Amino acid sequence: MQCPYCLSEVTEEAFVCKVCTRDLYLFKPMMAKVAELEKQLEDIPNHAAYENRISELESLLDEQIKKHAEPRGLGKSLADIAVYLLVPLMLLLVAHGLITIVYDAKIIYLRIISMILPLPFGYFLFKTYQRNLFPWFMGVVFLAIASVIGMSWMTSLIDHTPIWPQSTFEWREVLEYSASIAFSFLTGMLLGGVAFASKQRHRKAIMINPLLKALALGLGEGRVSPSTLYGAMKKLHEYGGMAIAFGTTAVSIYTGLKGFIGN
Repeated sequence: MQCPYCLSEVTEEAFVCKVCTRDLYLFKPMMAKVAELEKQLEDIPNHAAYENRISELESLLDEQIKKHAEPRGLGKSLADIAVYLLVPLMLLLVAHGLITIVYDAKIIYLRIISMILPLPFGYFLFKTYQRNLFPWFMGVVFLAIASVIGMSWMTSLIDHTPIWPQSTFEWREVLEYSASIAFSFLTGMLLGGVAFASKQRHRKAIMINPLLKALALGLGEGRVSPSTLYGAMKKLHEYGGMAIAFGTTAVSIYTGLKGFIGN
């Protein structure tokens, strides 16, 4: 504390200034209050420091995004294509051969397998690594079309029927079946993306929480907590991804079993 007469430093226990020897008894409550206010002012966050910290966090986030989004090598890309596109393609063709040719079972079993089998491949594809969506979307289209054409080719070898559809109805059936396979894979991709985001959430939260705190102080004057803001963002991300995934699942089921539902 400072003496109100000579402004020299005095201890909190002193009742007389050792420099000017004046009595401080009447000023003690006021001096204590001033010291408390000075301490509160020191504890107020420095907005310039917050801005610098926010800039640092944005730089760290940009580095992390670039790190996860950087292109993979040709060898790894070819391996991913083989594992996540060619393997499910082969499995779908094997399932078609076993169900329709070897065991001559009902076609609905093949449709159900075709809706279930691609999903885990899409899930693990996007669960382990952040990938560009458009190239893999084109890969999914290839998988769906190649699967249906391959099944038609296998059937033509046994029944000597044309490989390509011969009527509008057959073309619609082929497109709906292809869409069912594609939406199953897309559902897995969406669920895998949600799982990847959940795995990275703790690391991102450590970096983003100071940013949210600064935002809360700036917008709500401290009335909005950082945990509330972050929780809202997390729920929006999770529920949005899950809602889209459920939507693609519903479309996959509808397109795959459309011909059997009314029967």
